Amino acid sequence: MNSKNLAVAHIKEMLLQKNVCEEQINIFRNDTRTAVAQVVRKWDKEQCELARVQNLYLNEYEYHEKGYDIIAGVDEAGRGPLAGPVVVAAVILPLGFHIPKINDSKKLSAKVREEIYNCIIQHAIAIERAIIDEQTIDEINIYQATVKGMYMVINGLQPRPKAVLIDAVPLDQLTMPSLSLIKGDAISASIAAASIIAKVERDQFMNELDEKYPMYGFAKHKGYGTAEHLEAIRKYGPCPVHRKSFEPIKSWRG
Repeated sequence: MNSKNLAVAHIKEMLLQKNVCEEQINIFRNDTRTAVAQVVRKWDKEQCELARVQNLYLNEYEYHEKGYDIIAGVDEAGRGPLAGPVVVAAVILPLGFHIPKINDSKKLSAKVREEIYNCIIQHAIAIERAIIDEQTIDEINIYQATVKGMYMVINGLQPRPKAVLIDAVPLDQLTMPSLSLIKGDAISASIAAASIIAKVERDQFMNELDEKYPMYGFAKHKGYGTAEHLEAIRKYGPCPVHRKSFEPIKSWRG
């Protein structure tokens, strides 16, 4: 086959419909027309992204092969900030469902997170959230607050998961198989989805707190200990949503 006998639009349609074999793709790659090269480069990039996302389902596929057909991912947002809640989310995705650009929420821009968030909201089988407020964090510590939230979201999911993938935190009291993965939001699509739900919804919550306490800049730093935030604490003192067990609030003598 000589690809130069084919119109660029026809080549594009063939690639779009996946009506090509590897030999044909290589012929397209050798086509010297600039427009064809652009079409092929775009197709190659899309194939790389498809493969990357499918690799994020390796742990989910392993559980599925063992007979666990409903698999949840669990993650949190907000363990480190000086103010506001920690938000925990659990997500059940259709196995292998392609979500372009999905990744650890911390590696994504706010705009991309919002796009992926909307895709998850639209296509997830189930989503559950828990908001653990700063008072609870101060009472039981941030780690136990996170654990509490994780049990809450897992137990609240409908349908109930048959297996669970968790970002870093071991949950020994679960009644179903589970796997705690270090940096799980970068290696599991389900955990990444939970990470994005938790991050976007916590950011929305902090934006609301910014309207209530505008002097702290919560909409900008989301409660983390930036220089701007620390300066505001020194100037105005802590407010009711600051975590009293966290420094420098813990040592505040205003």
